[in-house]
Amino acid sequence: MIQQDSKFIDPKVLASIQDLPLLARTVVEGFRAGQHQSLRRGAGLEFSQYRSYQPGDDLRQLDWKMFARSDRYYIREAEVDTNITVRFMVDASASMAHEDVNGISKLEYARFLVAALAYLATTQGDAVGLYVLHEAQLTNLTPRADNLHLQRFWHQLAEIKPQGRFPQGQTTDRLLADRRQKELTVFLTDLYEQEEEITQLLARLGAQGHELLLFHLMGRNELDFAYQGTLTFEDLETGQTLQVSTEAERQSYQNGLQAWLQETERAMRQRQIAYERFVTDEPLDKALRAFLQKRR
Repeated sequence: MIQQDSKFIDPKVLASIQDLPLLARTVVEGFRAGQHQSLRRGAGLEFSQYRSYQPGDDLRQLDWKMFARSDRYYIREAEVDTNITVRFMVDASASMAHEDVNGISKLEYARFLVAALAYLATTQGDAVGLYVLHEAQLTNLTPRADNLHLQRFWHQLAEIKPQGRFPQGQTTDRLLADRRQKELTVFLTDLYEQEEEITQLLARLGAQGHELLLFHLMGRNELDFAYQGTLTFEDLETGQTLQVSTEAERQSYQNGLQAWLQETERAMRQRQIAYERFVTDEPLDKALRAFLQKRR
């Protein structure tokens, strides 16, 4: 298992890598090395289980080592690890510009995650698509599974700038069209919304019956609220400001935040949406493991 202080995974180190393809390969290859095994199993087959031999079974599937140990005939069953379509949806609204104490914004962290996951998916033969959501426009890169497409994917990803609010329902309707039969959607967002626009989109995506993996991004400074003194906070999407005495409000803020996080996770589980929370000072290996588990 990769250690938490791995130089290949730590986001502060990754922020110094300007080349997105290099960053993606660094993360994935470091993760693979840490797992001590290849994530590709060859010939599209992944060992599943043994079962007793039945007359008519292909004798080439007999496991002679199992026979030597048990004096019984067993067939090795394998399941085909078929390719899928992976759609990456990135919340690029202005709130994603929030920076953590390490200087990394939520959008930068999302960029690291998506670059690495897209590279990992492509090496497994999956088609990857990119959907960037903010108020001004909806960027749509149709899923494909080749290296040239991956280069375009990385270029589009590098160009994302956080701006405006999260788009309303009519703009996101295009995300619900042209859905593939076997598909995994990975949605990266801080869940900051004005009128439940993200909640409604998640409900509509979940209702389609495709696999949906929600990566909820937060800053460490949001979680800990380790600010000092009386400060003025500004809403990045509305421009509204609020003066806060941090010592007086810290406990109330943290209680409210924990209640909201628990309710959010419970609501996602009820909708059968796989929910993972990430803090922008954490290594990236948890995301790769969550992705692989959902994909399989």
